[in-house]
Amino acid sequence: MCGIAGCFGIRDDDTINRMLDALTHRGPNDRGIHSGDQFTVGHTRLSIVDVATGHQPILAAGDLKGIIANGEIYNFKALRETLTQKYDFKTQSDSETVLHLYQELGPDCVKQLDGMFAFAVFDEEKGTFLLARDPIGIKPLYYGYKDGGFYFTSELGAMSLAQVPEVHEFPAGHYYTPDTGFVQYYKVPKIQDHKLTNIATTTDKIRDTFIRSVKKRLLADPEIPVGSFCSGGLDSSLVAAIAADEIPNLHTFVVGMKDAQGEVSDDIKASRIAADHIGSTHHEYLFTEKDYYDALPHVINKLETYDPSLVRCAVPCYFTCKAAAEFCTVVLTGEGADEVFNGYQYMKNFPIDKMNPEGRRLITNLHNINLQRADRMGMDFSLELRVPFLDVEMIRLGMMIPPELKIREHNGAKIEKWILRKAFEGTHYLPEEILWRYKVQYTQGAGCEDLGERVANRMSDEEFAHIKAEHPNAVINSKEAAYYFKIFREYHPQDSILGSIGIWTGFDFEEEREKVRGTVDGDLKHDY
Repeated sequence: MCGIAGCFGIRDDDTINRMLDALTHRGPNDRGIHSGDQFTVGHTRLSIVDVATGHQPILAAGDLKGIIANGEIYNFKALRETLTQKYDFKTQSDSETVLHLYQELGPDCVKQLDGMFAFAVFDEEKGTFLLARDPIGIKPLYYGYKDGGFYFTSELGAMSLAQVPEVHEFPAGHYYTPDTGFVQYYKVPKIQDHKLTNIATTTDKIRDTFIRSVKKRLLADPEIPVGSFCSGGLDSSLVAAIAADEIPNLHTFVVGMKDAQGEVSDDIKASRIAADHIGSTHHEYLFTEKDYYDALPHVINKLETYDPSLVRCAVPCYFTCKAAAEFCTVVLTGEGADEVFNGYQYMKNFPIDKMNPEGRRLITNLHNINLQRADRMGMDFSLELRVPFLDVEMIRLGMMIPPELKIREHNGAKIEKWILRKAFEGTHYLPEEILWRYKVQYTQGAGCEDLGERVANRMSDEEFAHIKAEHPNAVINSKEAAYYFKIFREYHPQDSILGSIGIWTGFDFEEEREKVRGTVDGDLKHDY
């Protein structure tokens, strides 16, 4: 995992160096920069694959071609085997495989990659360049134009240093060249949920595909420790259980609080059961109410948004990453299961024909929601988070499973992700009480659900009205949002940063929630 920054159409070493300074947390192990007459590219490196020789930018063809990359390519070894006869590899890096695949196939090389990535290739021989982002947008990428230059980087804060008049999010599942413009090479598959109606066949496919998805994400050099989040919920516990089969003494992590009676939160209790069952080396991080509020400003700054749903969940995620970073460089998480398998509580109230379209819609927006939270909180501690539920094969499979198998009655009540639970029933991976544990929100399980709501008490009606009036373009629909926005502006005062996701991508979280409320009965909310 790394940070990348660069510009094409202009050489600007000074700006790119300053952008790299802002990305040190994404890559504390190494740094490199390379320039030509009309470009500058730079890279900060977190060493995971090819620790010894994987310095970037990686150059080829007499230094006329090169690459800077953020992410991991899980199928790089298989791809490399097809290229070794024709190209001289200087490293064992997965990123170098992408560079030579580009030499072989041009921009279509992106279609061959299985992984999470954001990368830039420069090609002085042909006078062009290529930028690309992974299918779901697990890895971030932003761009903007100034003085004839095309600037890009991994984070909004670094992008502000380029002082471009307007910043854009590079769309997930796209590549870009000056000749083609933006080209969409991946789209979340259409719903074909008539294809997998047999329970036995479906559970077999889910089990085989998911185990394969987890195992490929254990990719790392032997000296790089890989761990897993394990909250005691279905998603992260299942990921950890499969990883524990491959990694002896796997490190697992959970966070939570104690209540007024000294009782630990639900996730702490459940994770102990799961960790004991899978035999992991388990770590608990207990935080206090003071810890929560003390962390808020830093979390909002690094999260690069002030949306209440994201901020609330980002705080326990921040503490989990803090705990994991003491022992690991890579951790697996359960992100994406709720979108693929209709795991949100509010979906239980949807008309059955609306459930899978809602899941598909959420997957397409994940790069602005949970994935942004996971990336920013992990990289703040130079920690790479990997998400096996968002493997493209898992997503394809999810679009073929009817909603009747995703939300189904169990022990007299509707339960979400029924078919996923059924796929691992009777296996050695998890005890029944964890496999069928009722879903709780991240903040609820950690015991901090009401702390975010209390933030509203810190803002008067007058200050709330003043902030809304002073910033009419910002998405501020509550006192809680206004409180977070106030902190956000302290760190990101530039107008070009204003509103981050909401302004730049047109994604209004509150508007999305209102769409959900308008679709079904009851007062519902996304438990992002």
